[in-house]
Amino acid sequence: MNNSRFATTAGWLALPCLVAAGLLAWYVTREPASPFSAQDSADATLVSRGEYVARLGDCVACHSLPGKAPFAGGLEIATPLGAIHATNITPEREHGIGAYSLADFDRAVRQGVAPGGRRLYPAMPYPSYAKLSDDDVRALYAFFMKGVQPAAEANIPSDIPWPLNLRWPIALWNGLFAPTRPYAQQPEQDALWNRGAYIVQGPGHCGSCHTPRGLAFNEKALDDSGALFLAGALLDGWYAPSLRQDHNTGLGRWSEPEMVQFLKTGRNKHAVVYGSMTEAFNNSTQFMSDDDLAAIARYLKSLPGDPQRDGPPWQYQAPVAASEAPGAHTYATRCASCHGLDGKGQAEWMPPLAGATSMLAREDASAINITLNGSQRIVAAGVPDAYRMPAFRAQLSDQEIAEVLSFARAAWGNHGGAVQAKAVGKLREHTDPASSSPIILHMR
Repeated sequence: MNNSRFATTAGWLALPCLVAAGLLAWYVTREPASPFSAQDSADATLVSRGEYVARLGDCVACHSLPGKAPFAGGLEIATPLGAIHATNITPEREHGIGAYSLADFDRAVRQGVAPGGRRLYPAMPYPSYAKLSDDDVRALYAFFMKGVQPAAEANIPSDIPWPLNLRWPIALWNGLFAPTRPYAQQPEQDALWNRGAYIVQGPGHCGSCHTPRGLAFNEKALDDSGALFLAGALLDGWYAPSLRQDHNTGLGRWSEPEMVQFLKTGRNKHAVVYGSMTEAFNNSTQFMSDDDLAAIARYLKSLPGDPQRDGPPWQYQAPVAASEAPGAHTYATRCASCHGLDGKGQAEWMPPLAGATSMLAREDASAINITLNGSQRIVAAGVPDAYRMPAFRAQLSDQEIAEVLSFARAAWGNHGGAVQAKAVGKLREHTDPASSSPIILHMR
């Protein structure tokens, strides 16, 4: 797929046209001090812990490319105004972060401010990373300085035109939308819940994809104090579903063990990872400890759904006869061998379409995207998946894809709604087939 995973950067880049300089003055000088001293030692235990924090944060998702050194940057993040590129975060001194002190690193990660006062675009999820603990930042710094090989890979400048490339207004955006305090334990909750909340809100930055955005392209909520936190969002040609207890478009039908299984193996009886989540699974969630996965599941299970938004709970309806609806024949000949004429899939290997989020959500982007472009290769415990959704963009027309998806989104009790050929054509134009060669990072 295209690499504009954080296409919402466009909104942030437009801020120079929206913000008055006078509103900025009160905030620019308001930078909290770092709690660190540069004298922290980087012993093997600290480096190992930092590697794990990097896995929690899925740093590889933006900062590594196939055929390049780990964390050498270069990923293109496309926006309607131009492109920016992820930077080199290896300990190379000229192009990377080798000259960063611990305080410099902390300020960049948790406040989005690089040495010299240069503001980072919030494509870097520092509004979430702000919740990292001091100890985890210290460990992360040790890992990048002592556990990553330096790479003399020059950073690629953005092609955003002036004045939209001015970064000073980001300071005001930060003052309005970016927290500055680490995660605070909730005393009314137990340790497992608090650990899950910390990972989801902080290093996991799950809200970057799964929380809807406001007019300033800010996440509408950064924690569970807001009802829209993790309520699902359309982002870069995919619909990142609700992670709340919504029965149709969220995790309401998933048990905690099923959530753990999904994050650990990439599949369960409800779904198989695909889209941007494949990258997160391949390089992040499968490496998390069982205790941390259980903590994430406990926390997500506590987030209530919204029946008014989600609609009546889905219930399976068996087909009574062969359908003559448009798309039915295409489904029977192209899809049923894997997903079943009954829509139930095949155990945990071929996911069901009956009751699938992509078949129930009003947003049809994920259904179109996966049908057009297929899925990336899932690599679990070092073993590539033998079953991969193929791309149908060369075999089926826009109208045929619209018809087969409209059929599936209305069968077996599904109620996602019809798909239009125009929507298929738009995604066909702006997306590419999924790569069969995943980025799998062996950190050390």
